[in-house]
Amino acid sequence: MDDQVKSRRNHGNDQVVDKPNFHDDFKQAQIAGGWIPGMDPKVDYAGEFEFGGSLGTLALMIGFPLLMWYMWIGATYYDGKLPLPQNGESWMDFGKHLCHLVYTGAFPHFRAWRIYWTFYIFEAACYILLPGFTCYGKPLRHLQGNRLMYYCSAYSSLYFTIFNMVCLHYTGLFPIYTILDEFGPLMSVAILSGFLVSFLAYFSAFARGAQHRITGYPIYDFFMGAELNPRLFGILDFKMFYEVRIPWFMLLGLSCAAATRQYERYGYVSGEVLFLVMAHFLYANACAKAEHLITTTWDMYQEKLGFLLIFWNMAGVPMSYCHCVLYLDGRHPSTYAWNKNILIVWSAAYLFVYWVWDTANSQKNAFRMMQRGKMVERSTFPQLPWRHIHNPKTLVTEDGDTLFVDGWYGLARKVHYSCDMFFALSWALITGFDSPLPWFYPVFFAVMIGHRAIRDINKCKTKYGATWTEYEKQVPSLFIPVSSYCNYFFFLFFFFFFSFFFFEAVYSLITVPALSCSGLWATVVGPFIVYRGTCLPSATANSIALLRTYRSKCRRNHLLFQIF
Repeated sequence: MDDQVKSRRNHGNDQVVDKPNFHDDFKQAQIAGGWIPGMDPKVDYAGEFEFGGSLGTLALMIGFPLLMWYMWIGATYYDGKLPLPQNGESWMDFGKHLCHLVYTGAFPHFRAWRIYWTFYIFEAACYILLPGFTCYGKPLRHLQGNRLMYYCSAYSSLYFTIFNMVCLHYTGLFPIYTILDEFGPLMSVAILSGFLVSFLAYFSAFARGAQHRITGYPIYDFFMGAELNPRLFGILDFKMFYEVRIPWFMLLGLSCAAATRQYERYGYVSGEVLFLVMAHFLYANACAKAEHLITTTWDMYQEKLGFLLIFWNMAGVPMSYCHCVLYLDGRHPSTYAWNKNILIVWSAAYLFVYWVWDTANSQKNAFRMMQRGKMVERSTFPQLPWRHIHNPKTLVTEDGDTLFVDGWYGLARKVHYSCDMFFALSWALITGFDSPLPWFYPVFFAVMIGHRAIRDINKCKTKYGATWTEYEKQVPSLFIPVSSYCNYFFFLFFFFFFSFFFFEAVYSLITVPALSCSGLWATVVGPFIVYRGTCLPSATANSIALLRTYRSKCRRNHLLFQIF
């Protein structure tokens, strides 16, 4: 145990640790966090409102569930396309039609409630009962710098969950692909459960007097949350529970469900589905094995548990990020097959970016733990090189705090966001371009991380002042490291890519003499605007026909056009 720990005491339902000798970053009176030390922590003094305040958050709470049902209708009844009114159909009739589809195909029946909440209660029991270890979060200003103790058992929970999934599937008690068969009702249950739990969390916080940084605007406070660290039995931290287990374990289960159903249908699992299983497993496993590093993040010590965190993790993430899985599950593998060589290279690139992402997060959070005087080493899979920086470079702030400016964060200030964006694009790109629904995640994620990056930068400027300005000078790149070496790498990449593309185009003129100048245009530009028979308005019918002729003659011999 940390040798700086002087005593342990109970603070309501939260177990905290006194650290009188710890660097008290709570000393400086700042309004940036929504609270001024020495004043009532139940009141938000910042006067800052995100997401458009009450009207914006109300629109999000109404609009996003409707968007989820809308996208499900497109994936289920419109072959992955966006549902639109037919010719002559009024918007009123179209709306009634969509409501009818939701009622008949996504009604939250009792079996769906039982499946969803069995999983929920099972994961809660795993949190409490399975082996784990304790660690401590960041000092909390309103608790005079004391730290909460967290019990971390997500890693054992993940593998115990996988073990139970395998047993249930192969014994026939509950085939995993049942969650795909019941996806519509399960999504409705998740949406309703997100609202129910949000109401429970909000009103119970006021009933127990546990509210924190309340603005006085009920809709906004309901969305952002009323309580900072709600817990069950003093051990189950709900924010940790939602952020680590529920969404990513569910997403992994959906991709595994697609793999098992594909194997039963065709006797094999396509490389594209295996790619998603790999990607979702790596993400869930990373969250589980690094659970102890999450305890010092902004989400844990600053964000409250409200509709934003509850609904997003109970319904939004697993039920909207999974459209790549739904797309592949609903089609024969031959309709979306990538060239195997491209898929292998792509998978290798994905693993490399995963290494950057995993080690970047590990470097940053391990530095925070070393700052607090206790570094926890875990024997979890995978153990990656360069996950820790010994004697890292730092910048000391005016109030004595330190900024980590080494490792990956010495190259770019938000390098982990770049990796996350690569993951999001990969999950969508594996499905191709026939459906816009799998592309919701990367588009939404790009907007989200842009907003979050701006928010983080503004708060860091307020908190660290001139030191943050110096950090921006030392590390000018925000998302992608820009240096002579990086420019050289990207130059080589695009040079070889477009050279390969150009020689493919020239070869088409040699092997398909019928191609004229318009054929050359179709060969060079066509792949960017035509995908498996679906063209954008700028493509001409002649070019499409010529491109199809070329593809049919060269598909077996050429690497690039097999992508399209």
